[in-house]
Amino acid sequence: MIKFLKSIIEDIDSVFGRDPAARNRIEVLLLYPHIKALIAYKISHSLYKKKRFFLARWISNIARHVTGIEIHPGATIGKGLFIDHGMGVVIGETAVVGNNVTMFHGATLGGTGNEKGKRHPTVGDNVVIGAAAKILGNIYIASGTKVGANAVVLSDTRPNSTVVGIPAREVKHNGKIISLYDYAI
Repeated sequence: MIKFLKSIIEDIDSVFGRDPAARNRIEVLLLYPHIKALIAYKISHSLYKKKRFFLARWISNIARHVTGIEIHPGATIGKGLFIDHGMGVVIGETAVVGNNVTMFHGATLGGTGNEKGKRHPTVGDNVVIGAAAKILGNIYIASGTKVGANAVVLSDTRPNSTVVGIPAREVKHNGKIISLYDYAI
């Protein structure tokens, strides 16, 4: 129980470096939907690992209705996940999310079809996933990657890169612009 409470406090504290609107721990605990979703996830994930699948899914389903954030209890979530605004975020069953990841509303870590086994993305540490971005399939989003809003990522990324577009293309790596789109009207 102490480990559980400590992990929730760590999740709450991770908000302050990423959201200038956050004022105090109580406000974050009571008013930030991603904290409620993470609490439900931690409970449902524990049940899922004990093969209590129905109860785990039931808890995650209630959390989805309360928060608008769907985190499958089979997903693996690291420390300090921050889901800004939250509504419409989906994290699939075999997704793996690293530490200090920031996701914005409408982002999806999803599959591409009816594959068996590992079918959702693995996201490294310190990744930022823009609003409505879709990261699909068993791919790796390397640590330090920034995924632009509305991007559709279908392949692995390199560390410290920025990817944008549909399908997503790398436009920055280690702070240097490497590609520019030609926009035709």
